[in-house]
Amino acid sequence: MNLPNSLTVIRLFLIPLLVVVLLTRFPNKEFIAVAIFLAASFTDWADGYVARRRGEITTLGTWLDPLADKLLVASAFIALVEMALAPAWMVVILVGRELAVTGLRNVALAKGFSIHASEMGKAKMATQVFAITSLILGTQFSFLGLLGLLALWLALFLAIVSAMQYCRQFWLQAGVPEKSDRFRETVLRLSKQPEGDVSTQR
Repeated sequence: MNLPNSLTVIRLFLIPLLVVVLLTRFPNKEFIAVAIFLAASFTDWADGYVARRRGEITTLGTWLDPLADKLLVASAFIALVEMALAPAWMVVILVGRELAVTGLRNVALAKGFSIHASEMGKAKMATQVFAITSLILGTQFSFLGLLGLLALWLALFLAIVSAMQYCRQFWLQAGVPEKSDRFRETVLRLSKQPEGDVSTQR
């Protein structure tokens, strides 16, 4: 359990606290919720930076970090739906996308390689952080609520495009090599058959 992974664990512990604050009624809870959410989002940047800087990139961190990100965003979005601050159908697509990408990453790890975050995926995460922050504060400042909805539309677009990129990355690393190996094995097998073999004359 190195420092980057410890930061990721801290982010996991902040998630239930964020949900409790969002769904509990008390004065100025929005500012406390935003502070918790931004602190958790900061650990997302910090753990990656520290891991690269200190050369402490581990298999656990590779799996746990994106999982913590997705749990943070999904929990915040679901709470916003409960508060009637975000459209449920958009949140369903966003959360579904996160679950699908997480599953894809797990399959990739099982096959012995990892799917690295794309620039589009990073932009999606940043847009989601802005959207969630704006939607929460929109209860106090109406113009931020509008900005939050616009950012939510942008996040939805980036989520779909980045998911397609991850699928393509997975296919290139897992699907194409296997297909090439099968093709090569078939060619070698056929090349060893006698020239008079009926199967080679079809």
